[in-house]
Amino acid sequence: MFGALHKCCPPSLMTKWLILVIFLNFGHSSREPDVEGEALIEVLKALNDTHGQFTDWNDHFVSPCFSWSHVTCRNGNVISLTLGSNGFSGKISPSITKLKFLASLELQDNDLSGTLPDFLGSMTHLQSLNLANNKFSGSIPATWSQLSNLKHLDLSSNNLTGRIPMQLFSVATFNFTGTHLICGSSLEQPCMSRPSPPVSTSRTKLRIVVASASCGAFVLLSLGALFACRYQKLRKLKHDVFFDVAGEDDCKVSLTQLRRFSCRELQLATDNFSESNIIGQGGFGKVYKGVLSDNTKVAVKRLQDYYSPGGEAAFQREVHLISVAIHKNLLQLIGYCTTSSERILVYPFMQNLSVAYRLRDIWTVLMSACSVP
Repeated sequence: MFGALHKCCPPSLMTKWLILVIFLNFGHSSREPDVEGEALIEVLKALNDTHGQFTDWNDHFVSPCFSWSHVTCRNGNVISLTLGSNGFSGKISPSITKLKFLASLELQDNDLSGTLPDFLGSMTHLQSLNLANNKFSGSIPATWSQLSNLKHLDLSSNNLTGRIPMQLFSVATFNFTGTHLICGSSLEQPCMSRPSPPVSTSRTKLRIVVASASCGAFVLLSLGALFACRYQKLRKLKHDVFFDVAGEDDCKVSLTQLRRFSCRELQLATDNFSESNIIGQGGFGKVYKGVLSDNTKVAVKRLQDYYSPGGEAAFQREVHLISVAIHKNLLQLIGYCTTSSERILVYPFMQNLSVAYRLRDIWTVLMSACSVP
């Protein structure tokens, strides 16, 4: 078939046709529903977020593993939810069972009520479950005996009654204080809590010695690797396209087209980098929405774990490169902030949704491509 096409069609036309077919196939696959994202939306609705704190839990955003708060992922799957102390007053939705790899669920210090959901017993990957200080009532479901991987269980300060499934006594740590649960053969013997099981003194000393020796060896290897890496970077800097002009000060890099903000100014603009102002998060840090003193809306990217071998002067040179880069798909940098502990970039705020939303249709394709072995 391709031989016939090659005879009747010019090579350029055939190439465009193949690219179109590949694009359509990827486009179709990128619209597959995000099961975990939809499940989290249903869970949030059932929990009754009366304070509206979870504004970034929105199906317009790429996926829960991209920028959703209180969510931890591994290999593209949700493994942890930290939802404690949020004033939830609803119930736990059965949709949570769609999070097949969930290992940790924290819902302590809320106002959740009703009986403990028996469907949690099907979530066999759970290792930590904290439902303390809520208003749950009734007994512990028998299905919870199937939680064979559970290592931490906290049901304290709930109106719970009855006996505990025997299998749950194998949990390493538990806390049942402030409940009416019964332990042992006596109906008047309440359950309290059990800390981590003690380890014999001799075995503890042996582990300390082994751990100390391992840590010492690791530190020595790390220092050697750090020295080698530092040496390579210094050699690379000697051949870098950036170089110092004789007699000039490194700090005199020309950034006249950019505004240098003070750290205090950006703290005021973002309400001291409040979590409620987060509009995005990536591998290099969080992005906050801010309003300057002249009412200009900005997006403030606070870099984390940033290291530049040349210090502040090298960072300013890198900022200069970013500022002169012009492309229709790049936001124009308008300013920066640099201190001994902070590296911050300031961009104009995009009112019409986010870049993550614009890229939603192709994000699944990109993630799939990156995960191919």
